[in-house]
Amino acid sequence: MNADTAPHPAGIWQPKTTRSAGAFSAFEWLLAWRYLRARRQEGFISIIAGFSLVGVALGVATLIVVMAVMNGFRTELLNKILALNGHVRAMGAGTGLAGYPAIVAKLKQMPGVARAVPLVEGQAFATSNNTGVGVIVRGADAADLAAFTELTKSLTPGALLRFQGGDQILIGQRLADQMGLLPGMTITLMSARGNVTPFGVTPRAKAYTIAGTFSAGMAQVDATTVFMPMPEAQAYFNMARLVSAIDIYLTDPSTSMAARDRIAEFLPPPARILDWREVHSTFFDVLQVEANVMFLILSMMILIAAFNIISGMIMLVKDKGRDIAILRTMGAARGAIMRVFLIAGSSIGVVGTFLGVVLGLTFAAYIEPMRQFFSWAFNVRLFDPAVYQLTAMPSRIETADVLWVVGMSLGLSILATLYPSWRAARLDPVEALRYE
Repeated sequence: MNADTAPHPAGIWQPKTTRSAGAFSAFEWLLAWRYLRARRQEGFISIIAGFSLVGVALGVATLIVVMAVMNGFRTELLNKILALNGHVRAMGAGTGLAGYPAIVAKLKQMPGVARAVPLVEGQAFATSNNTGVGVIVRGADAADLAAFTELTKSLTPGALLRFQGGDQILIGQRLADQMGLLPGMTITLMSARGNVTPFGVTPRAKAYTIAGTFSAGMAQVDATTVFMPMPEAQAYFNMARLVSAIDIYLTDPSTSMAARDRIAEFLPPPARILDWREVHSTFFDVLQVEANVMFLILSMMILIAAFNIISGMIMLVKDKGRDIAILRTMGAARGAIMRVFLIAGSSIGVVGTFLGVVLGLTFAAYIEPMRQFFSWAFNVRLFDPAVYQLTAMPSRIETADVLWVVGMSLGLSILATLYPSWRAARLDPVEALRYE
């Protein structure tokens, strides 16, 4: 025996290789590819591998699309909510906040504050054309209202000029459609905060002319919000020289928590200061929980595909038992056999993941045109704005989410091939040839 040979455990002499055990040779890649190719007697195994590949692809694509839609929902809702509501809201205790003009002037000079908007806010019941609905009345100056770009870009022509009149109001487009109203028509608002009499507070009812309609992009806002000139709102809700709150808009919304202490210095005690995260915490927490649950549920699709890879590879190992035995007797090391089946099984996951990423990114990028097409083709409403609070299906692809899905898919696919590959490497060639 010379130095170029080494004994095989089964008594067969094999050439010693100088290649590192962790490398993959061209022979192993070719053999793995040969095993993945279907022959007539191996058609069932090939079908299982095909289903596994499709399962991985669909699982990855579905996860990417769902995460993109959930991110889109959160981003769009956040932008639209913060477009009409301040990043920080300052409210006075009791009936309202007094001395607000001086407070607003000081807040506007504060570094990091883009603008400060005083508001009078209250609830009312709107009636017209034998239809009634509860609404939120927000009193604001026309100059402040003009700064809401999401609002002003959708206003009917001339609405902002007419809004400066005492009895002129703006209503949401969905509210106008629901009650059959057009600009120039009248609507009656009734509020429980009316005149104080010896017998108590009496409800107040007053008719207003519709100066125009707006569409803020959120169904709930468009269906329940009424804007009223500030002086008229103060008189309507008995808040002379008072406001309900001051909405502060920051140049960087993420600094709202740090800005609270500085804003408190300009407010008379006692006063309440709420961060936008606190005001809308429940809403966004629900969205985050829903996204996490959907991710866990849809991850089961990739896990099921991984189990299909395991079953298909075990059947392939059993079917190739004679081939493995011959390769072992010809000098193939156990590591080489293991790498062959590791390549074969992992290739299913890698190709499936790649196809899933392409499909998922394509679908997520064009989800709104696809929704419109399927709604038109099948004459069904696939996205109801009244339910989802948005007029279009949003989508926002986050690189971190895509990388997380790809890593999980590749990890599960590789783990699924370890046991079948280890079993193939441990196959005894003598026993395999004996029972063939």
